[in-house]
Amino acid sequence: MQKMSLAILTLVILVCSSPTMPNAAQSGPMPKDGELAFPSEYQSFPVFLSGVQKPDAIRDLYINPIGAQNQPGQAFANGSILVMAIYNAKKNAEGALEKGTDGKLVKADLAKIFVMQKGAEWGKGAPENVKNGDWVYAAFKANGERLNVDYTTCRGCHLPLGESKDFVHRYDEYFEKRMHGEH
Repeated sequence: MQKMSLAILTLVILVCSSPTMPNAAQSGPMPKDGELAFPSEYQSFPVFLSGVQKPDAIRDLYINPIGAQNQPGQAFANGSILVMAIYNAKKNAEGALEKGTDGKLVKADLAKIFVMQKGAEWGKGAPENVKNGDWVYAAFKANGERLNVDYTTCRGCHLPLGESKDFVHRYDEYFEKRMHGEH
């Protein structure tokens, strides 16, 4: 029995120290699009950008502390998580979109949450024509349940940004605001 326990322990140590295993910041197997865990603490993350106006929605973007350490011109570190919380725009009784005194749309209810997370070699399984480095994507309902979406659309939207922006929308805007103390 003791020899068997020692053999199991040795096997666990060998497997866990394997260079193909994800590091501590990315514990677990390499996820594919749609398999990321819901980052329930995302609202405690540093703000990436807030109040991003779209025709009928408002977006608040967050970045986890690992990603927030990134410097301009660098790719985001493995373990980085970016979250986009999408809010419906408020409508008046006639169904028209409401705007605040600043002329911007007013937030209503949280509609959905999109997540992109980076890990060493996580992008290997992505379709060749829409590889976005090592980023993996997931989408959730406001309550944290998974949304069934076509992740090639996410990848296709981020693809033109290329490696110079690490496939991240508003990369330059984020660093510009951060340099001016707006974060």
